[in-house]
Amino acid sequence: MGKHYRINQYIQASEVRVIGEQGKQIGVMPIFNAIQEARKLGVDLVEVASNAKPPVCKLINLKKFIYQEAKKERESKKAQKGGGLKEIRFTPFIAQNDFNTRIKRVKEFLGDGDKVRVVVRFTGRQLGHREFGQQVINRVMEAVAEVARKDSEPKWMGKDIFITLTPGVKK
Repeated sequence: MGKHYRINQYIQASEVRVIGEQGKQIGVMPIFNAIQEARKLGVDLVEVASNAKPPVCKLINLKKFIYQEAKKERESKKAQKGGGLKEIRFTPFIAQNDFNTRIKRVKEFLGDGDKVRVVVRFTGRQLGHREFGQQVINRVMEAVAEVARKDSEPKWMGKDIFITLTPGVKK
């Protein structure tokens, strides 16, 4: 599940660098003295960096330390918002107000850092006029030119023509 930490007598190094509960460095000392210090303070000696020379240990309650680590991880996940792929569908003969509404949504998604796939879907006899799909794609590109760039040229797939837009403009 989570990361496992060595504590107290399970730490295998002979010498460790000890850090206090407030993050202040106490110094390098033999493991026996570090465990004695932890017992005196009523906390655990937790190995936080086993690869360092000497390993770094912290004087802190283990449950509190695990909670703080989980909290840091949650915060970093929150900061990673964006980068998803959203899809907006158009039709070849779309009305101007519908077009404007969808363009507004495309700009919102791009502003959030998401990629947007613009799809023009054809039905029935509309397939006889594929050039209108290309015109809609061109109108979309003009409308979002200042906030997005295209990943590649428009592609046909079955009854759809689509293009993927990425936030930001090439300089």
